[in-house]
Amino acid sequence: MRDLFIEIWESIRRNKVRTCLTGLAVAWGIFMLIVLLGAGNGLLNAFMGDSDDFAVNTMNVFPGVTSKPYDGLKQGRRIRMTEQDMEMLRQPAFADHVDKVSTQATQSGYTMTYGRRYFRNIVLTGCMPDVEKVDRIQMHAGRFINEKDMDTRRKVAVITHLHAKNFLSGSTDYDRLLGKRIKVGNLSFVIVGIRHGAENEDDRAVYIPYSTYKHLFSLGNRIDELNISFHDLETEAEAQAFEDEIRASLNAAHRVAPDDKRAFWIWNRFTQSIQMAKGRSLLITALWIIGLFTLVSGIVGVSNIMLITVKERTHEFGIRKALGARPGSILKLIVTESVLITAFFGYIGMLLGMIACQILDMTVGQSKVEIFGESFKMLENPTVGLSTAIGATVVLIIAGTVAGIFPAMKAAKVKPIEALRAE
Repeated sequence: MRDLFIEIWESIRRNKVRTCLTGLAVAWGIFMLIVLLGAGNGLLNAFMGDSDDFAVNTMNVFPGVTSKPYDGLKQGRRIRMTEQDMEMLRQPAFADHVDKVSTQATQSGYTMTYGRRYFRNIVLTGCMPDVEKVDRIQMHAGRFINEKDMDTRRKVAVITHLHAKNFLSGSTDYDRLLGKRIKVGNLSFVIVGIRHGAENEDDRAVYIPYSTYKHLFSLGNRIDELNISFHDLETEAEAQAFEDEIRASLNAAHRVAPDDKRAFWIWNRFTQSIQMAKGRSLLITALWIIGLFTLVSGIVGVSNIMLITVKERTHEFGIRKALGARPGSILKLIVTESVLITAFFGYIGMLLGMIACQILDMTVGQSKVEIFGESFKMLENPTVGLSTAIGATVVLIIAGTVAGIFPAMKAAKVKPIEALRAE
């Protein structure tokens, strides 16, 4: 084996410039593959980041406007949901899939004050305890809204850690705020919890018990939305069937045509998650294909170099075979040299690609764009994982083998007599 590597090294040393130029094409190909995959991952992470903040097995139902006349009622009728809709979906008929049914309501434009410090444009949100799990709320201190708060209509509130840090003049000792009073507009609440607030978004929601919110704003029996968590749905078809079942029941309860899909607008996060996963898979596949086509140019270059090497060493291979060398030994020599050239320059390209991804993260990854008044990061963690690095390694080995196999087969077929006559 040592003699094999010495022989390969001597062959490369005699053709340093040609080998380096060929290796540059391989390095460029794998570099582009890594950068494309890293940028693609960063784009997808930025796009899908918000969906990670919510439980996937949930759907939200909002009232709309009827698009068809039905049961003596005209089209264009605005639907008003009530608490009876929640109770209907909590019945045993839906128990096979429904876990919890809840609602929430919001009022915006408030000013929240604590001592001399204040925040404008606060969104006061009345919610039920299960929102903590549905929205995957992370608590920094204290607790979230609970059932006792709901039963007794307590005037308690959960604020974000961004609010708390401002109230504490930059300190993160959030426990100091627990039990303290804040004012939201003309309403006074006791802080019972500090939750994590999204720093890259304008997170101004202050949570209070829904029963308290309902009492303060005299909502009566009316609700603005339905929040449903469910289980035992595995496929997109099952999720769609469950969604259709919910819609049919609500349509019937509100005297809406069975095929009217505008009376209720349903946001099914499970279906959305499946569709986004498919889109992610298609994008990653497309990036791999583009990167591999870029790598092909390097593979062709290596193959050409090996063909030239075989032609230059025809006389040598003839002597080897005349002295008893087997075709397999010549085949191994050429393929090994091809794999080593491809792997060496390929790993240089891979390393440079990973460095480029880190530079992307520190530059483009820190910038934001404004879309419809909302701020979004352009790239989120544009890097490649271990599985991608392993996949690229496999690609390099296969590429080196493919690049060397045809020249090696040509060298193995050299006839000693004809080779000895070659100049």
